[in-house]
Amino acid sequence: MDNNVGNVAYRRAKTWQIILAACNGFNGMAVYTLIGLATYSANVGYGISTLVVGGLLTFTRIFDAITDPILAFIYDRVNTKWGKVRPLMIGGWLIQSIGLLAMFAWASSKGFGIPMFIALYMVYVIGYTIVNMTAQTIPALMTNDPKQRPTVGVWFTVFNYLVPMLLNIVLTVMLLPKFGGTYNQEFLNIAAYVCVATSLFGVIMVCIGVSQYDKPENFRGTTKTHEKLKMKDMVEVLKENKPLQSYIISAATDKIAQQTQSQSIVNTMLMGILIGNMGLGTILSVIGMLPSIAFAVVGARYAGKHGNKEALVTWTRNCIFANIVIIVFFIIINPASISKMGITMVLFVLLTLCCNGFAMCVTTANTAFMADIIDYELDRSGKYIPAVITGTYSLIDKIVSSFSAAIATAGVALIGYTLSLPQPTDPATTGVFWMTMFLRYGLAIIGWICTLLAMRRCNLTKDEMANVQSRIAEKKKELQEQE
Repeated sequence: MDNNVGNVAYRRAKTWQIILAACNGFNGMAVYTLIGLATYSANVGYGISTLVVGGLLTFTRIFDAITDPILAFIYDRVNTKWGKVRPLMIGGWLIQSIGLLAMFAWASSKGFGIPMFIALYMVYVIGYTIVNMTAQTIPALMTNDPKQRPTVGVWFTVFNYLVPMLLNIVLTVMLLPKFGGTYNQEFLNIAAYVCVATSLFGVIMVCIGVSQYDKPENFRGTTKTHEKLKMKDMVEVLKENKPLQSYIISAATDKIAQQTQSQSIVNTMLMGILIGNMGLGTILSVIGMLPSIAFAVVGARYAGKHGNKEALVTWTRNCIFANIVIIVFFIIINPASISKMGITMVLFVLLTLCCNGFAMCVTTANTAFMADIIDYELDRSGKYIPAVITGTYSLIDKIVSSFSAAIATAGVALIGYTLSLPQPTDPATTGVFWMTMFLRYGLAIIGWICTLLAMRRCNLTKDEMANVQSRIAEKKKELQEQE
């Protein structure tokens, strides 16, 4: 559906289409949750020590980064009667699922060692990269309306928040106690099947939601010719697209903090050791679900009024403040008191709500901002090359964030966990406290400071995006007249 504003006929997707497309969160976050257990799978299923696990996961993450530019070329060349997005989503899911099920269940605890773990992880990486890279191009494909794009970001953010929370309830509250409260092989088996089934549901929903837009005419640029992508295109985009440069610095530094704090060992230290109740921590996060979604809605409205760049900067500042406050809170109180009904539990819930809510606003702005960058490149070069934009970003982002697992494992090794991993029943030492604060909150603050510095160089404001869409509309009109 088009919505004419001035000389621009904005594309607008139906609400149900946006919701189904956003169901990619079921795939992405199911895989994200399962991979958070990779350190336990390597240790329990393949006998790999803590320090070696960190190094291996760093290597596989770098491999993950290298696959992005390669698969960007595949994206450009896939054109079938079923479209471009749907075949890539389904094919990628099959590859990633085989890798995950083999890594966590089929080959785990069967006497295999490091080579098998690495090989299966690489299979998963190839499949997940295909799915994730394709999904990142969907928001720009479905709508270019500046007011609707933040709404798309809300739905993507909602599922990215809701799915891992529900999965954590299933895994840590319902299933983990049935397996003795430890991350043993039996638990890893069932976790793998639950997460893969969840991811399948997500991919099916995405394919339904994007079907109306998955057509050849929607992948055209503003010039008559379409040359096949070359490696120099990625270099040229990275060199000339200044908003992309700013975005890469911002998102990559945020990602390394996010992935580090999402490691299961960090959650175990915070909720299991310091607070003393793994299940309670998950339940508490559920309490803040609806308010956090409300934060995202407010954030989207702010972005629609002020632009995605301004929204990103504003909510990033709020994130920094909220995380500083929660660190001070943990220093003042006894963390174990959070597990009991009382004022500290209430304050912890409120502070966590603010931290998660502001972070959701940042994520919402990021999703819409990437779509803006794709359109900016279309205006700048005349090429509609979303996979090159997302692939270039992912290449650098993953290389930087590849060190997240190593940071987490090296951090716990510094406080004594060299041969084993933290378990919920371990004592709450001073070392555990400060390392948890740094990994869970401190790294995030550093990442957000980098975001504020990077955005000073970006000129993709709300007014500039209106000019971008106007120029694209004029170029496409001229192209149609020539044809």
